[in-house]
Amino acid sequence: MKFDDYYIAPQIKKNLALLGFKKPTDIQFKSIPSILKGEDVLAIAQTGTGKTAAFAIPIINNIQASKIKNRRDGVKCLVMVPTRELAIQVAEVFTEIARFTDVTTFCIYGGVEQQSQIEKLEHGVDILVATPGRMFDLISQGYLRLHRINTLILDEADHMLDLGFIEDITDIKSKLLQRHQTLFFSATINKDIKRLAYSLVSNAIRIQVSPKDPVSENVSHSVVFVEMDDKRFFLERFLKDNPDSKVLVFVRTKVRAERVLKAMKRVGLSSSTLHGDKEQHERATLLGDFKTGKTKVLIATDISARGIDVPNVDFVINYDLPDKSENYVHRVGRTGRGTQKGQAISFCSKDEKIILDNIEGFLGNNIEIMAVSNLEYEQTKDLSSDSTDDWQSLLDMDERFEKKKKKK
Repeated sequence: MKFDDYYIAPQIKKNLALLGFKKPTDIQFKSIPSILKGEDVLAIAQTGTGKTAAFAIPIINNIQASKIKNRRDGVKCLVMVPTRELAIQVAEVFTEIARFTDVTTFCIYGGVEQQSQIEKLEHGVDILVATPGRMFDLISQGYLRLHRINTLILDEADHMLDLGFIEDITDIKSKLLQRHQTLFFSATINKDIKRLAYSLVSNAIRIQVSPKDPVSENVSHSVVFVEMDDKRFFLERFLKDNPDSKVLVFVRTKVRAERVLKAMKRVGLSSSTLHGDKEQHERATLLGDFKTGKTKVLIATDISARGIDVPNVDFVINYDLPDKSENYVHRVGRTGRGTQKGQAISFCSKDEKIILDNIEGFLGNNIEIMAVSNLEYEQTKDLSSDSTDDWQSLLDMDERFEKKKKKK
């Protein structure tokens, strides 16, 4: 089936053709008809399979059809997402697909001045993409009214519900039109979160794609056993062996991201960090530079693990294994998106072995072990350009970073 065969507005078909969308992905094929009919949907699919377009296409179509009959102002669809970066990205997808329609999209998030957002809302938008903090602020101040919203979407729904927003979401739903549509989309969901999701809807259609393997078959993943203090040497060697590759490196904390950045700088390797202590404009610039390839290596916390669509990421390096097993899926899903191939490599220390076991249990498969001989291991350390073996100096750097952060 092709998009031309769907009963959707011709303007949307034109936009999809310009974007290179010819045939729907599995999640789009299974979701779009139910959403067009106004049904509640709980959809679970691997990262990089086109989940955003799966709900954007039918929602834009339905709003476009309603505007022909009744051009009432006010937000008609609310999309809740967990991070600012994801809000921007989701809004961009809606805007691209709605290009030749009368449907308008806007996103709001914290970390920036709110007056321009208020003015935009007062001017009127059809689809609002929002992070919870700023959204609740604007609701409480009376600038965001929910009375005309007939569709509520939770993107990365498991994370939203896991963050404890269940009561807030219930309160929001009570303010919507009596008859409204609720959509949940995510790459991972556990039984407790699934129960919460079902408590918020009535007779939801459950759509699940590739449930046995949450990681796309386009991603090959492996693990190498490395002592915690030696990870910097292995990252250095990897980056020097792959100088032209786009590499996304995940670490556990903001402090650790800055530490790895400094370690790479000492050996002449350029990289950038992305984490919650960065101002929003700086985060947008960093992510933009990584997307365009101006920055080849981005060291990030899990703020970038969910939903961010960066083209042509060749490698994901789990410098630290994630505390939550499902975050492994979201991390490695930053590569191998769409029809592209990608590779994910995890550095696992002795202390992280139990985390690795939990991840493998979550995946239902063992991750391939990348064997490193004792000779190769020692050579990797010996050939490093880093003469700083005194980790006390690195801890001092961390302390200075924390003091600087507190002053801000």
